[in-house]
Amino acid sequence: MSRNLAILLGLTALGAVYPQMFPDYLAIPITILLFIGWATSWDLIGGWAGQVSLGHAAFVGLGAYFVAIGIERFDVAPWWSLLAAMGFSAILAMLWGGLTFRLQGPYFALSTIAIAEMLRLVAINETWLSGGATGVFISTLPEPFSLDLFDRQLQFYLALVFAASVLLAVIIISRVRFGYQLRAVREDEQSAMAAGIDPARVKLRAFMLSGALTALGGGIYGMYLSFMEPHVMFNLLLSIQIALTAIIGGRGTVWGPALGAVVLIGAGEMFRTVFAQANMLVYGLLILAVVLFFPRGIIAELIRKQVRRVYARRAQG
Repeated sequence: MSRNLAILLGLTALGAVYPQMFPDYLAIPITILLFIGWATSWDLIGGWAGQVSLGHAAFVGLGAYFVAIGIERFDVAPWWSLLAAMGFSAILAMLWGGLTFRLQGPYFALSTIAIAEMLRLVAINETWLSGGATGVFISTLPEPFSLDLFDRQLQFYLALVFAASVLLAVIIISRVRFGYQLRAVREDEQSAMAAGIDPARVKLRAFMLSGALTALGGGIYGMYLSFMEPHVMFNLLLSIQIALTAIIGGRGTVWGPALGAVVLIGAGEMFRTVFAQANMLVYGLLILAVVLFFPRGIIAELIRKQVRRVYARRAQG
């Protein structure tokens, strides 16, 4: 068993007992788990493939709206809506990436903002389907095996399974050929092409997987909120927060986005309670401090220092 897999199993086991110990404090952990899944999903394209996306709120919104519209408009069970959302998001990422991966520099990131904004405008204007600017409310959910999907403990376990599943996928990817191809494309596309790797195809696969997994978390988020409103679900600030979570934790690492979610989301909630109206100032100072002292992200910087120490010891020996 690999070290990362052992860590994942241990953390998942600890997370499984949390609701039994602290049943009244589930809102913040659910949010942290969702951001772990979203940031780790984002990192597949933004970290491992090196294509920064600022439009991942589009996939979050799609997952949430598919669940809400499926229940309220078509009486479709949420698990089928989640599968549909993941499939639609993968297709959207395939079309989106096929058109925009030819763009260089910041232009791909700008195009992702445009796609998310287009979906927000569709959700606002197609009132018959999405409820328009007033949004759509989930009034009822099925109860499979007598389980209440509105129950916070069950939603915590859904978020836990989501986060653990995404981390497991990244652990597997990091150890197989696809993961090495992603690293090669990120470091030097020309050299990767010389080695027989198709950069566009590799990035497209990563983007499709990233979009599908993000939509899965979006569907769970929709059940958690029970109310979807376009300005919230397709918000640019949500996309930036997802990307920032992965960047602060360490892009292109297994545990970086997860650590970033714990630090940023946990600290944000704590500062909101302790510092009241000054919380955003303190939150901003925290981000600035991390960027200054850990320019590659917390995990990535720690790995770099560890590697340098190993090489230094070998050189001395």
